[in-house]
Amino acid sequence: MKITVLGSGTSQGVPVIACECEVCQSNDLLDKRLRSSIMIESEGTTIVIDAGPDFRQQLLRENVKKVDAILITHCHKDHIAGLDDVRSFNYLYKKAMRIFAGKRDQARIKEEFSYAFSDEKYPGVPDFDLINIDQSAFHVDNIFVQPLKVKHMHLTVFGFRFGDFAYITDVNFIPEDSMQLLKGTKILIIDALRKNKHASHFSLEEAIAVARELRIEKTYFTHVSHLMGKAADINPELPNNMMLAYDGMQIEI
Repeated sequence: MKITVLGSGTSQGVPVIACECEVCQSNDLLDKRLRSSIMIESEGTTIVIDAGPDFRQQLLRENVKKVDAILITHCHKDHIAGLDDVRSFNYLYKKAMRIFAGKRDQARIKEEFSYAFSDEKYPGVPDFDLINIDQSAFHVDNIFVQPLKVKHMHLTVFGFRFGDFAYITDVNFIPEDSMQLLKGTKILIIDALRKNKHASHFSLEEAIAVARELRIEKTYFTHVSHLMGKAADINPELPNNMMLAYDGMQIEI
């Protein structure tokens, strides 16, 4: 199974277009962070977690030809705004895109993309097959998925485990039952917004503490804002088995 980081960044902070900080002006590709998302590929199956505003750009960059399903962590705009672009896959493969999401998130998707659920659809609108998830494990074709619930301040958000790998974004607290589901994970991609504490995201120190408690062999930090600093400055400060994720990074599991 191959994991590709489609995006490792966030909308948090000053928009890049208006920002003159050293991160936003950096020429280092490790500092070019689109909105957080990953792609998981097994033999014959490709799934994506979240489809933010950069979804189309990310898929074009990685030359993605097929997506079989999209898993939604939560319904914030930076994680669902790109769902309209599944229409290209609808057209190519003549079927609806499977969207795995919680009931609350499905309701928001129906609001945001109401034209896709109209009784009289305009030709060419995206076609979604909304599939409900809770904390029960399920399969997407030949990929086994274990959802786990975490807290993004007051909002419940889904993380996902795939065998030895787990992905958790937009989190500032992991309940004990979800910590139990994470035990034995070898590779973890987890939210770390910045160095300073934040109300709804792990700080770098808090994310490191979670990885250490779980005894993760290799940890990558995602949903990284420009307030974190440049990758070239931050990575040398981290434990040897931890680093900032970067757009286009690939992990073989």
